[in-house]
Amino acid sequence: MGFTPSRRALLGHASAGAALSLLPGRLQAAEPDPWARAAAIARAALPPVFPARDFDVTRYGARGDGTTLNTAAIAAAIAACAEAGGGRVVVPAGRFRTGAVHLRSNVNLHVQAGATLLFSTDPRDYPLVFTRWEGIELMNYSPLVYARRQRNIAITGAGTLDGQGSAEHWWSWKGPWGGTVDHGWREGMPDQRKARAILFDMAERRVPVEKRVFGEGSFLRPAFIQPYDCENVLIEGVKLRGSPFWQIHPVLCRNLIVRGVDIVGHGPNNDGCDPESVDGALIEHCTFDTGDDCIAVNSGRNEDGRRLATPAQNILIRDCRMKEGHGGVVVGSQISGGVRWIFAERCVMDSPDLWYAVRFKNNALRGGLLENFYYRDLDVGTVSRSAVTCDFNYEEGARGPFVPRLRNVVIERLRARNAAQVLDSQGLPGAPVSGITLRDCSFEGVTQPSIIRHTEGLALDGVRVNGRLVTQLG
Repeated sequence: MGFTPSRRALLGHASAGAALSLLPGRLQAAEPDPWARAAAIARAALPPVFPARDFDVTRYGARGDGTTLNTAAIAAAIAACAEAGGGRVVVPAGRFRTGAVHLRSNVNLHVQAGATLLFSTDPRDYPLVFTRWEGIELMNYSPLVYARRQRNIAITGAGTLDGQGSAEHWWSWKGPWGGTVDHGWREGMPDQRKARAILFDMAERRVPVEKRVFGEGSFLRPAFIQPYDCENVLIEGVKLRGSPFWQIHPVLCRNLIVRGVDIVGHGPNNDGCDPESVDGALIEHCTFDTGDDCIAVNSGRNEDGRRLATPAQNILIRDCRMKEGHGGVVVGSQISGGVRWIFAERCVMDSPDLWYAVRFKNNALRGGLLENFYYRDLDVGTVSRSAVTCDFNYEEGARGPFVPRLRNVVIERLRARNAAQVLDSQGLPGAPVSGITLRDCSFEGVTQPSIIRHTEGLALDGVRVNGRLVTQLG
């Protein structure tokens, strides 16, 4: 039997779903303050409830000696927990080596302080599953922690999940890369490029996902944590280190909370958190120190994104810290399903190795409608490029038949102490960026003029650049 939650929990989750389902797709006349929607997102974000039962993995044969492979023991603890109706699967202090961990409904994987889940670097320890890779569905190596079509799941605790990604393991599969970290690839070594091109072609031809079989010999790295088509998901408190690829990658989930997670990963494509086609998410009190974008909101790439046609929406990001990365709060570039109603507030971003604070990426091969972005109270120290960028020239740029659209971006009280450039906004001919408002913002240390091309409706209200009040950028 499955876990039967309390009446209070049922009512809470019912009200959460109702709160989000009642939110209109567009701002209504009766909703003059868009931040009322952000408050509704926060109220609807209710953590899953678990019975007070613990299943210590050592009772099922797991050994925290750093060498024993504990995949089967951890799976047995998860199965026992799920079959008993739910609870916590506890990883105590020690170094527990494991392959893929697959969560089940009503299971909280609790990694205690002093505990490390040390993930194997042997690809054979990650069986093929239905997953999404760079915005495209396929059969590929299991993410290190994975769940599909489960309800009420969590990863919690003060312990560490170590993917052991490095120049020796996983990262070299990227192939040539322009990053600053040596990721181990040398000319003549195998890499992902051939398989990536085959996958993209399959998606364009709408080959059934079950026939898009990759894995061994394809060199497509697995994500670190991926709940796929799950409901009521909590990821809280843990530390992530050494990810092979994207770090937290929720796909098609409803009611997601990512809270208090400490993420460090400087490998290629080590995005911090990529909510993809997610509806209803709260990301708060997290630290990101990454080799790519800190948070990147996505909704599927090209034809696969259009096939699924599921936007990412109703996401609130607050009280996070962004250090190294390509962008702090980012949308794209896998956004063919659209993105809307994204909020960010009270975030701190600061690193000479952080390229942008706010970033939008799109092009004419992706298409997709991006609308209704509200950001406020962003404390930006140093960014090496622009404080804000809207880029329709990303990767393929104008080479595609689909119209990229970005509209209604409102940024209030962004304070940048050292930004080389204020704004880099480049739409395409016939596809302008539209409706950017900067209000009560200040930018210091600016040495380069803003770039504004194919951009309409740029409004400045109380904007200061190097101490001077300005009415236009250039």
